[in-house]
Amino acid sequence: MKKLSAVFLVSILAFQLYAQAQSAGKIEFSSMPSEILGVDREFAVYLPKSYQNNPDKKYPVLYLLHGGGDTHTAWPEKGGLEAAANQIIDSKESAEMIIVCPEAGKIHMNYFNDSEWRYEDYFFEELIPYIESNYRAIPDKNHRAVAGLSMGGGGTLVYAQHHPEMFAAAFAMSGYLYRMNLSFLDPNDPETEKRQQIVERNNAVKLLQGASEEKVKQLKTVDWFIDCGDDDFTFTPNMEFIAALKEQGIPYQLRVRDGGHTWEYWHSSLYIALPHISDVFRELTQK
Repeated sequence: MKKLSAVFLVSILAFQLYAQAQSAGKIEFSSMPSEILGVDREFAVYLPKSYQNNPDKKYPVLYLLHGGGDTHTAWPEKGGLEAAANQIIDSKESAEMIIVCPEAGKIHMNYFNDSEWRYEDYFFEELIPYIESNYRAIPDKNHRAVAGLSMGGGGTLVYAQHHPEMFAAAFAMSGYLYRMNLSFLDPNDPETEKRQQIVERNNAVKLLQGASEEKVKQLKTVDWFIDCGDDDFTFTPNMEFIAALKEQGIPYQLRVRDGGHTWEYWHSSLYIALPHISDVFRELTQK
């Protein structure tokens, strides 16, 4: 009888764990064709737990950009995205949302356009329309946000400046905002030099400093959030970006916490970013 009871309890526990797993949000890995880039592009997508069981519901979308040297698998595998998103959403700190992690680390490691690799054009002309056609996304500015770390943080701030009509919020973590002479970058590698030149051409600080009055008006429709560790090598550029926001009279949020250019820091940033972005979506929806 005791053996049967033990088996029964184990079965109940296994069923509960299975049910919990089935009801949790999940990350899927997929790819899409790109005429602009001439190759298929991979991406990861987090779908909240109600996505499969509520076919009539549509969701806001966060585009979450990885850093230099990584790919679309970085946030899921290194950043603990699935577990963090499930915990934050289950605790009601954030509303459910779709989270898309594009791939920008293979072939040419860059989020910006150059003569050989028009990645920014791909992002806006192909990736976003593809996501909004193939997933139940709410296809408007008030339900679309962009965030990212390091190289992806720089991409976040440039994308939101180039296309303020596309995003409700921009959340940059340790953004790599302009060319820096860093010891871990090989100065003799022509690809390194090329990437540095592209980054400098898209200097996020200079872009903001040179914004016209009309552009500044548009930028004020975006919620700007900078999160950077006090030991991060990108600290000074990020503070320069904050100074430029302040000079232009653009509202912003700033968090400087203990930490450096590490996954420990960026993982913790998710617990700030997802609730904040969700709040932005909610506030705009209520207006």
